[in-house]
Amino acid sequence: MGWNSWNKFAGKVDDSAVRNIADAMVSSGMKQAGYVYVNIDDTWEGPRDAQGNITSNLKFPDMKALADYVHAKGLKIGIYSSPGPKTCAGYEGSYGHEEQDAKTFAAWGIDYLKYDWCSASRIYKNEEMRAVYQKMGDALKKPGRPMVYSLCQYGIDDVWKWGATVGGNLWRTTGDISDNWRSLERIGFRQFDIAQFGAPGHWNDPDMLEIGNGGMSADEYRTHMSLWALLAAPLLAGNDLREMSDETKSILTNAEVIAVDQDADGKPVKRISDSAASEVVAVRPLRAGSFAVGLFNRGEPTQGDQCEVGLTRHHGKGLARARSLET
Repeated sequence: MGWNSWNKFAGKVDDSAVRNIADAMVSSGMKQAGYVYVNIDDTWEGPRDAQGNITSNLKFPDMKALADYVHAKGLKIGIYSSPGPKTCAGYEGSYGHEEQDAKTFAAWGIDYLKYDWCSASRIYKNEEMRAVYQKMGDALKKPGRPMVYSLCQYGIDDVWKWGATVGGNLWRTTGDISDNWRSLERIGFRQFDIAQFGAPGHWNDPDMLEIGNGGMSADEYRTHMSLWALLAAPLLAGNDLREMSDETKSILTNAEVIAVDQDADGKPVKRISDSAASEVVAVRPLRAGSFAVGLFNRGEPTQGDQCEVGLTRHHGKGLARARSLET
């Protein structure tokens, strides 16, 4: 759980914005709700020095000092790179410098690396992808600083089948999400068939949250959060935490929804409705005999008074039901 800069800031992210987001994560209640990582995406990179060490650009004058600031808030900090020579935005990648970059990241105090395929496609074949990601996975272990390893290669080569073996803690299962219902629906409801490949420490990642960025309705954003929770997906907010509406905050910090997402057993969700039906019914077993049940109406006509996701628990004399996730 955390935040990533790309969806809202893209190339405009800088040191000041990251510090402000860290402040807002604490003051807004996001930290208390469980959000921990403050992740810098692409465009932080500067040139390499004479020894080949990666440097940050003028937007980030002192990455170690920034990491120290985030850590002082009780949070963790993430960074971004690519196995290719250039990142998606054309900045310096880690190609040929994997161990060197891993050492630099550790020295800065980085806790999380998002590793984006990007220009690697120009020098590697898809069948070489596992070995390429293994290379950085091995490099991250050498400095002795634990880092979350996020594989961002858009689900190529069924990454959910091998991501954990190369050291991945999460792996993107899809292309980039956009802040609209069509994108959310296309990505989110295609995740059920691979849910069984997620497990504690190693998760399917259907991409970052768009909640609060303005392209969808409140109901659609609730669906976003509810569906990601049922999928046990990483919850990486992508909005400006400094300017959240009360409605956005209530969706992102809903304790019962988060509890479903973060259930310690990490058991997979299963779609139990017909795959061709517009009404989706999905069930995820939780710890201590509970179940999260998702009801989603993807059709145009209204089906009943409301759709919602709830928790059910066996008590011997039937079911007690607590409303918790709304769609």
